[in-house]
Amino acid sequence: MSAPSPVIAIAGLGVESSTFSPARTEAPAFHPQRGADVLGRYPFLAPGRPLRAAADWRGVLVGKALPGGTVTASAYADLSGELIARLEELGPIDGLWYDIHGAMAVEGMEDAEAELLARIRETVGSEVIVSTSMDLHGNVSRALVHLTDLITCYRMAPHEDAMETKERAARNLVGQLAGGGPRPVKAWIPVPVLLAGEQTSTRIEPAKSLYAAVEEVETAEGVTDAAIWVGYAWADEPRNRAAVVVTGPDERVVTVGAERLARAFWDARHDFAFVAPTGTLYDCLDTALASTARPYFVSDTGDNPTAGGAGDVTWSLRNVLARPEFQGSSGPTVLYASLPGPAAVDTAVRAGVGATVTVTAGAEVDDRHAAPLIITGVVHAVRHGDRDAGTEVVLRVGSVYVILTRLRKPYHHEHDFTDLELNPRTADIVIVKIGYLEPELFAMAADWKMALTPGGVDQDLQRLGHHRIRRPMFPFDPRMAEPDLRARIIAPSSRPLGGSGE
Repeated sequence: MSAPSPVIAIAGLGVESSTFSPARTEAPAFHPQRGADVLGRYPFLAPGRPLRAAADWRGVLVGKALPGGTVTASAYADLSGELIARLEELGPIDGLWYDIHGAMAVEGMEDAEAELLARIRETVGSEVIVSTSMDLHGNVSRALVHLTDLITCYRMAPHEDAMETKERAARNLVGQLAGGGPRPVKAWIPVPVLLAGEQTSTRIEPAKSLYAAVEEVETAEGVTDAAIWVGYAWADEPRNRAAVVVTGPDERVVTVGAERLARAFWDARHDFAFVAPTGTLYDCLDTALASTARPYFVSDTGDNPTAGGAGDVTWSLRNVLARPEFQGSSGPTVLYASLPGPAAVDTAVRAGVGATVTVTAGAEVDDRHAAPLIITGVVHAVRHGDRDAGTEVVLRVGSVYVILTRLRKPYHHEHDFTDLELNPRTADIVIVKIGYLEPELFAMAADWKMALTPGGVDQDLQRLGHHRIRRPMFPFDPRMAEPDLRARIIAPSSRPLGGSGE
């Protein structure tokens, strides 16, 4: 008679939270899924797939929010309380897959993911094997490593391997449970470097080679997984920094692998550069207008909603609309994505396509850099039912097509534009609130620059005013002494070693 399949629960809350944004993230933003619906998030757990058959998978609660501001205490209490209650109802389990981001900031907390995992440990017991999957822009404290048994993160930025990483975390967990051996050794090294994601893209060096080395370390006998986190630059907490973790049954091998990766990261710290040419917004617009490359993309980086920006900073759009080149309808075609303005959207919807309207939009959340913007334009398109935006409208203002949304939305795909009767391929200039271009846009762009604009995810980290990160830290302290890059061997336990630790 065959042994019963291990029971594995799936739980987690994920969001990338800028503490420099005045925005707040509430519970509905997580779009939480519960029970059997959780399994539907993961194609590799579809019925008939080998991994699905390898265990008795139980969905608990998984919620992922669009990056934004700090999570409110009440939202976290509601979601985490429900997650714990559902775990209690589940009964005994053998393993837990903890699917998180790693950069969730919560009001009144310093290490939200570790604190939630500590509560999970108290609920399920210390013998349950936990495997954690993360974004490489997450933060890895000693406490988080201490509370998990297996931990991994993405190896690509942009994150084209997100689902592959989650599958690896699930597969590692199944393998550990099937093997029945001792818990893995965990070698953790904090690396005192904090850089923006746009400076650490794996499309270019040195991150390209650095992350290639991760796979090399992972292939060594005695290693289960290897990972490098670049950390999250737009939050101000003691845990925000780069980190390396290598796990496996052989302490000597995981130690050597972790120290190799940490040393490579530190030695390359001066070589990291922005993934595209940068400049002020004015420089980028001048370059785009002078270029014959079409479409020419400009990243409006400081208010990027997929990094945690409020999404409603009006500074850039105000300056775009003020350019004389775009004043008439015969000027260069510009697509601008996007600006939230619920009242403006309502006005445009009531007026209908073809109507001329005057609306006020933006700066309801983040008005630190510019006031709400008054726009007069012709309604070009209306679309209802978007998961993030709710309702979208397009106003043509001179030669600029401005996308207004009820709620903030990232624009990463060609259909995000074509669904609104806009063709980015035939536009002269496409301006998107984004950092590095996501794959579809990157492939479409004939040329590209990143505008260093103001907002909650300003690329100029040193002007943001970090004061709670651990110092010294590169690049804030460029002449800092050589750090201790020896591996810290973290033993498995159900409780953290005194808060967020080192």
